[in-house]
Amino acid sequence: MNPQNGYDVEDLAVGMSAEVAKTITDADLVLFAGVSTDVNAVHMDDDFAKTTMFGGRIAHGMLTATLISAVLGNRLPGPGCIYMSQSLRFRAPVRPGDTVHAKVTVKEVVADKGRVILDTVCTVGDKVVIDGEATLMPTSRAKREATKK
Repeated sequence: MNPQNGYDVEDLAVGMSAEVAKTITDADLVLFAGVSTDVNAVHMDDDFAKTTMFGGRIAHGMLTATLISAVLGNRLPGPGCIYMSQSLRFRAPVRPGDTVHAKVTVKEVVADKGRVILDTVCTVGDKVVIDGEATLMPTSRAKREATKK
């Protein structure tokens, strides 16, 4: 791993994985609502949320998905990578107080194009709450060396 740039594409291999965990708090919901402007009552209003199929407030799906971005940008491939695409399937709600584990696993390295495809999954306990796939452009030793010449 390059400490300034994370893993270079040349260092990635199928099966490599990394994860982060975070407990979602009421403050997270409020802060995310402020940044995103998504103030849907199912996230913000206890009384309203109790009347929904969820029986209480739930976290924004995209708030939970940001934990995938945290793994990709900070751990695997890490600093310097460029996020190109992400598919997401929202499988179950996340509630304030839930601890979400976001894990990414290298599925394919497309070295000639300087790309990596990763499986992405968020879980609460044993339950999958989000799954999908991400495509990134990691840093490259070969490209750094070529620019030095």
